[in-house]
Amino acid sequence: MLKHLSVVCFLALFAFSAMAQKPDTISKAAKKAGSKDTLISTRQDTIAEKDHFRKIKKEKVFHPDSAHSPHLAVMHSLMVPGWGQVYNHQWWKVPVIYGVLGLFVDAIVFNNTYYKEFLALSKYREFGTTPQPGDKYYAQAILYSQQPSQALYDATDGYRRNRDLCILGFVGFWGINAIDAYIDAKFIHSFTVDNNLSMQVSPTIINQTLFAQNLSGSNIPALKVTFTF
Repeated sequence: MLKHLSVVCFLALFAFSAMAQKPDTISKAAKKAGSKDTLISTRQDTIAEKDHFRKIKKEKVFHPDSAHSPHLAVMHSLMVPGWGQVYNHQWWKVPVIYGVLGLFVDAIVFNNTYYKEFLALSKYREFGTTPQPGDKYYAQAILYSQQPSQALYDATDGYRRNRDLCILGFVGFWGINAIDAYIDAKFIHSFTVDNNLSMQVSPTIINQTLFAQNLSGSNIPALKVTFTF
């Protein structure tokens, strides 16, 4: 009897110990939930931190210069050569403009002087008269007295033609000076260009020309470089 009672007590103690070692599902679930919350919190903090330091790409903004007028630049240059360039703050062009215009003026004066001289000599030769001592072209008449009349006529026409071409060149360069002032005012001073210059390199495929194709095909790999201004 005592033996059977001992066996029953042993089995009861074993069952009680087995029940006492039942896994604690609530604590594990709580731990699991706690770990999820920690992971979510860590991820959220990481994302927030990355967003905080993320570089924001701003769109390029062009600022029109409303105070600078291309019309005024053109009018200034038409009235006074170089005034439009001064208005555009390009002072270095003013000496160039007046240097070229000065050369045209010098050429006009030179050709006009000899045109008047040979015109007077041609009239003397045409009317068969000779200038008297003390006249304006007396020395030139003696100098060219042995020259044929046709040579005097050709020289007169040549100097007149050169004078007229120099006058046209003077007027044309004056117009170029006004056009230059307009271009500078329109395309340089009208906008402020952003200094954010970037470059992107990406792979691409290009087609070969007909004479450069080979057996491998007409398409070849290449690199495309894109500049952003």
